[in-house]
Amino acid sequence: MSHKVLELKEGAFIISDAHFSHRREELLAFIEDIHAKKLSPTQLILMGDIFDALFGGIPYTYSENRELLKLLNDISMEIELIYLEGNHDFNLSSLLPNAAVFPIGAQPVEARYKDKKVYLAHGDFDGAAGYKLYTAFIRNPFVLFILKYIDLALDHLILKKVNGHLGKKDDCNRFTGFAAFIKRRLSGRFSCDYFIEGHFHQNDSFEVDGFTYINLAAFACNQRYFIIEYSQESSVILLEKKFSKGK
Repeated sequence: MSHKVLELKEGAFIISDAHFSHRREELLAFIEDIHAKKLSPTQLILMGDIFDALFGGIPYTYSENRELLKLLNDISMEIELIYLEGNHDFNLSSLLPNAAVFPIGAQPVEARYKDKKVYLAHGDFDGAAGYKLYTAFIRNPFVLFILKYIDLALDHLILKKVNGHLGKKDDCNRFTGFAAFIKRRLSGRFSCDYFIEGHFHQNDSFEVDGFTYINLAAFACNQRYFIIEYSQESSVILLEKKFSKGK
């Protein structure tokens, strides 16, 4: 868990699970509007799986993401960019040098909004032992160095197969029994006011052990994003918005 406490700003935009690729390009138009100042967030908080496949250390994954990466780097020179790495996008610090990048091992990230304590996470920080071993292995710089040359030797065959598999996934399924699953997973573990994460794509919220749990909608499914707003009734409100290109 990270020891750095982020200060969340009213008017911050939060986006999760856009799974950007040549098959799902909606995010590019959204980020272009921020870059052109048609949209003006006070912070831009990206909650992981923003890219469908972007792995620091594997240059082939940069190619179709190059334009979006450039826009994010430009934006980060003017707006605070906070990036919580997901399971589809990791080892990103060198690709986003001006952003505050939080790997899986630093999540959930503690944040403050006014007098409220908030935890932020992509959502896969507490997988089973096998999953944790896999995440540590695949993010290891030496492993990625070897994979880079295997990928080159095979003319990107493995990554092309991965991309083909990802393109067939349905990211918009409903999770039956989701609330019960989250309560078993988080009960008794965190003392906070709000716990916000992505990964599960459920666009749902409910109470867990005295805090409000919020699972974000996947931008990939319906181009939903969220804006932090304040009200006297509830100090943290995530106002849900739908992005439509050209509006």
